[in-house]
Amino acid sequence: MIKRYSFFFLTMVALMGCGAYNFTGGDVGTAKTYQVNFFQNYASQSPGSTFDPGLDRDFTLALQDLILNQTSLDLVKSDGDLLYEGEIIEYRVSPMTATAEQNAAQNRLTIGVRVRFFNKTKEDVDFERTFSFFFDYDANSQLASVRDEAHTAIFERIQQDIFNASLADW
Repeated sequence: MIKRYSFFFLTMVALMGCGAYNFTGGDVGTAKTYQVNFFQNYASQSPGSTFDPGLDRDFTLALQDLILNQTSLDLVKSDGDLLYEGEIIEYRVSPMTATAEQNAAQNRLTIGVRVRFFNKTKEDVDFERTFSFFFDYDANSQLASVRDEAHTAIFERIQQDIFNASLADW
């Protein structure tokens, strides 16, 4: 009889402990909604950067999807408990390594995004930061041929960094 109660008690304690964790590490607190304003593409205003049409739309939609998929928050168009806004400030291709003939052997695409995050339910966590990441590719390849793969890899890293900075409580 004591073994049965002990087993029942330990099982309940273990199950109750599982409710405090999730697999993404996101801590939304008391927030119920989030808003992602359109990230304007100002990359061409940065020396050495170029403008990539549609990058702003793709980035904004990907960030909305990431937060929607990793939290229980509802996406709203205005007055969200959590607000993400900012600009794409860098889109640069640079040669990275050279061959013996002094030609580029590898190029690097770098994307930089300035983000402002506001949390109406917990204002001491608001921030403005720049996030950037890169994708290296063979210099014999045109950017157009690796563009989708590069954007996917860079977006995943930058957006996960944004998510961690805004919602991961580590």
